[in-house]
Amino acid sequence: MGRVSVAVLDALLPPRCLKCGAIMAQTGNLCSSCWHGVEFISPPFCHLCGVPFEFESDGEALCGACIHHAPDYGRARAVFRYDDFSRDLILAFKHGDRTDAAPAFGRWLVRAGEDVLDGADYLVPVPLHWSRLFRRRYNQSAVLAAAISGETGIAVLADALRRPRRTRSQGHLSASERKRNLRGAIALNPRYGNPGHGNPGHGETVAGRNIVLVDDVMTSGATAGECIRVLDAAGVGRVDVLTLARVGGPPVNS
Repeated sequence: MGRVSVAVLDALLPPRCLKCGAIMAQTGNLCSSCWHGVEFISPPFCHLCGVPFEFESDGEALCGACIHHAPDYGRARAVFRYDDFSRDLILAFKHGDRTDAAPAFGRWLVRAGEDVLDGADYLVPVPLHWSRLFRRRYNQSAVLAAAISGETGIAVLADALRRPRRTRSQGHLSASERKRNLRGAIALNPRYGNPGHGNPGHGETVAGRNIVLVDDVMTSGATAGECIRVLDAAGVGRVDVLTLARVGGPPVNS
């Protein structure tokens, strides 16, 4: 789109803050007030799970939960805490067709996940069951993965994982109930697990590859854990997790 076209479009539909809707100079940003309201996660945090620390630490310090039992993934990183303020951003993106936020989210994810993206072979979004995908019209995790890919050039395996069984909503389930709810609900697309039956555009297998699993929110870690269990069974080299938001403290182990 040319500069004149952009100027005309901005005059008719002026760019607005992704959170409050205030008129902005550029599209796909937060106003200064909303920017300061989002609790972005920055060091110091746990080297493995990424949970923020309230005290200074070196770059490889671990939280108590990870010292006691290291998570199944390599490392997890998130852009900001999932709280009352950021919830509106997530829900608008996830359920309100605010995919115009994806470019900004992609930039923030690349910045927050710089260390886990370094050396990654593929980005793999957490899958949706077809019925939810039909109702929502897009997989928000796949949109985030595409935005990250646009910033980094890392290829996205959008269909590497499938969700053959629809599960109950996780919203009001305990951590243990979440794990039971998801057991067997996620599967590997066979063409990425069997040499000779691969996707010519992306290679034949995920075996030995370093994967970054992409999702919108990490809560208990149950969804990521089930995805990782499936990817580990396929012989991947390493799985790290990158999410837009995370809830509270360290996620449970899968």
